[in-house]
Amino acid sequence: MMKTLLESHPGLEFLQATPEFQDRYADTVVMRIFYKIDINDDGKISFRDFKRSNLKDVFFNVAAEEDINKVREYFSYEHFYVLYCRFWELDTDHDFLIDKEDFSRYEGHALSRKAVDRIFEQVPRKFKSGTKDKMSYEDFVWFMLSEEDKTSPRSLRYWFTVIDLDCNEIITPHEMEYFYEEQVHRLEYLNHEPILFVDLLCQMNDMIKPSKEGHFHFHELRKYNQQIGIFFNCLVNLNKFIAFETRDLFAIKHQLTEFPTFTEWDRFAKTEYERLAMEEENGEDSEMIDAMEGWDSDQDDANREGGDKGKQAAAGSSANVNAA
Repeated sequence: MMKTLLESHPGLEFLQATPEFQDRYADTVVMRIFYKIDINDDGKISFRDFKRSNLKDVFFNVAAEEDINKVREYFSYEHFYVLYCRFWELDTDHDFLIDKEDFSRYEGHALSRKAVDRIFEQVPRKFKSGTKDKMSYEDFVWFMLSEEDKTSPRSLRYWFTVIDLDCNEIITPHEMEYFYEEQVHRLEYLNHEPILFVDLLCQMNDMIKPSKEGHFHFHELRKYNQQIGIFFNCLVNLNKFIAFETRDLFAIKHQLTEFPTFTEWDRFAKTEYERLAMEEENGEDSEMIDAMEGWDSDQDDANREGGDKGKQAAAGSSANVNAA
């Protein structure tokens, strides 16, 4: 199906000269579909899961829409480009695997060390890389989709499992404080006055209203998916925690009004793609474009021959897709 789409869709015509980019785009679309629909994470989508999902409707939308980026679920080229570039930026030796040190640099070391340790202990999800202590592109896509939109059911389960140290389906004050103490140290290092844990816990109780104060069951957190990001961010992501504490409510309201149907992931991907497109215009990421056609190590010679076409596909993606 992806082969047919890439050969026939007008919004992806500009990729036909660069098969390596077609392959990576196709892989990413499939990963995103399985991320949402393969509820057992066993590499299979049952017919029952397919019927319950929106995949059939999205297929029809893709067939009817010439601009592939207007189909934000699964198929957006811009979303693929954001995922691909983020992985490339961390993969400093370009072996298409990232280790814990590489991964810890995500968003300027935004994640706490304890959260990174839990992810590389493969607590929220077993890595598919097949290489010890290394994260593959698929593993990274699952992480990034979960990290940048904590309102989805898959993301909630991912981060709940990270925090739930004893795997009893309840996040307790002890578990929260274990992660929060590192945030406090990092805030103090940056000369930010941290919120006392007791006050943070009070805020979370007021927001979630658990049946037992300070004890947050998985099913209770699911009811508050639109606000749940801050619950996890204050424990594991320093940048997002600070951003929440210094948030501009007017700007947030404007964004929600301007893009009312966008998910958290859609908003993130839009902003990030615009940043990448601006860097391309300024020539700031020429080294990245040089390497992006070299995903498959066993095709190095072929990739070098097609380097110019690869650069055109990467650097020209913004103009080509918008034109379509």
